[in-house]
Amino acid sequence: MPEEDLVDIKFRLYDGSDLGPFRYSSTSTVDSLKQRIVSDWPKGKTIIPKAASEVKLINSGKILENNKTVGQCKMPFGDNGSGVIIMHVVVQPSLAKTKTEKKIDDTPRKIVCSYSIM
Repeated sequence: MPEEDLVDIKFRLYDGSDLGPFRYSSTSTVDSLKQRIVSDWPKGKTIIPKAASEVKLINSGKILENNKTVGQCKMPFGDNGSGVIIMHVVVQPSLAKTKTEKKIDDTPRKIVCSYSIM
């Protein structure tokens, strides 16, 4: 594989720590990057993704789509001087796990009305 087809990517986690840099082919998909993040997630973090679907990758203010390749996403990354692309990682657990239902108090209420008849 030619050197120009390889891209160095570092992933910035929620606490400011980094994962990587790792070298990827420009044909690697965003989904494969997410799978790597989940499998290499550092131990001891308070937030831990359970699946690639819980991970969002952001670069240049854009959420990257799973089916896009690194090569397709490369243009907006720009050059930070070091040659390493930094992507921000957001962990968003699925709604089924985090959905908290509001407690609804459906106990019957006693309504007191006072009428005065004159």
